[in-house]
Amino acid sequence: VAAMAMELLPLPYLTRDKGGFFTEQEAARYQLDQLRGILNFWPYMAVVVAFQHWIYSHHDEATHPEACDAVWRDYFSQYYEAGVNWDGYEDHSLNLWRRQLHIFRYPFYYVEYGLAQLGAVQVWANALQDQQSALEKYRAALALGGTAKLPELYAAAGVKLAFDAGTLGKAVDLLETTIEDMEKLDG
Repeated sequence: VAAMAMELLPLPYLTRDKGGFFTEQEAARYQLDQLRGILNFWPYMAVVVAFQHWIYSHHDEATHPEACDAVWRDYFSQYYEAGVNWDGYEDHSLNLWRRQLHIFRYPFYYVEYGLAQLGAVQVWANALQDQQSALEKYRAALALGGTAKLPELYAAAGVKLAFDAGTLGKAVDLLETTIEDMEKLDG
């Protein structure tokens, strides 16, 4: 949450008139890239985590790359691919599991990125409502460091440690609304 929130908190200050380096259009383009990346990450994270779960619960089958390809393709289609035309690029999407280090080295660590990103979006949402309060809570959570349990750190930051439909839905709504606003500025 700490690092990912730092990527979102400066978004209102990217333009030259607010101390940044970008024109309004450049700032909008940067924000679009950042926010679209978050929206694309969560479904991809679901693919990785579901695939890892299958690997660990179907070890014998998972020792065969062809079986892994089939399962990856199913999860990729189910969680990520809806509305995306991969015609001619099927091998690219299929080979993503081979390139995802977390699958091989860090069991179920990828879901932590999803949780952290959701916490960061909540910190950003709080800052959009009341920047001073949000930053005070964020800094209080950072000050706790490793002295508190994860739910306590999230609570100190003024956010919810959750990955439920309501929490994720609010984050997605904010991202989509902001993306719509930035698209108007990007021209």
